[in-house]
Amino acid sequence: MTSDLTKVLDVANQAASAGGHVLRRYWRDGVELRDKSLQGGKSYDLVSDADLESQSVIVNLLQDAFPNHAVMGEEDLAADVDAEHLWIVDPLDGTNNFVHHIPHFAVSIAYFRGGRPTVGVVLNPVTGDLYTATIGGGAFHNGHPIHTSKTDALSQSLVGCGFYYDRGHMMRSTLSAIQEFFVQDIHGIRRFGTAALDLCAVAAGMFGVFFEYKLSPWDFAAGQLIVTEAGGTVTDAKGEPLPIAQSSVLATAAALHSAALEITTRHHP
Repeated sequence: MTSDLTKVLDVANQAASAGGHVLRRYWRDGVELRDKSLQGGKSYDLVSDADLESQSVIVNLLQDAFPNHAVMGEEDLAADVDAEHLWIVDPLDGTNNFVHHIPHFAVSIAYFRGGRPTVGVVLNPVTGDLYTATIGGGAFHNGHPIHTSKTDALSQSLVGCGFYYDRGHMMRSTLSAIQEFFVQDIHGIRRFGTAALDLCAVAAGMFGVFFEYKLSPWDFAAGQLIVTEAGGTVTDAKGEPLPIAQSSVLATAAALHSAALEITTRHHP
């Protein structure tokens, strides 16, 4: 790893740790929720002081280290996606898990250089699971190299999935794709509710496939690099390269991508 990427990764790790410290405090002491949006009179998309304070701590640390870099964050922090140096931050991926006290949520931090994912860090602050990757440098879980599943058969795989907040057509499309995956005799479906960690599960060989039909760039920016550096393949769910924008996502062990893509494309909303 070049010395400049070493510094970038070190700062990303420090920022994830600082954001995770904030989340653990709120996890212990409790947090007040607010709705980002209302759909049909029911709240699905939540935000809390934990999200906001975690993002603030992360962004301050990144900007102190790299004052000329742009930073995009989930909580109303916009940036030029064409910036030469761009950080993409999710201060709390898996808010619903967090507020229901399920210890499966993450801080996700990615650094893009020239529009390419170059450093990725995903941390579960409760369990301490830390996933990292640098471009050309491989992917790691708690410092140990990880690799995607070596299977070439959907029938030998677990499939992870996610649901966007929409409870209409997109939900039905996801359920239709799940049904077709089951027809392939997969080992099972898992829906854990934290896309950043789901992508890391692909990278570590736990999932053969993960798909979701609508994610924001902060949900997948770090995870996509971790998967590809672990030997996997990541595209949108129609096989196109991922943009720095809202998109569907399909991440797989490389040998499974074609078969999974046939299913996710057929049911793409």
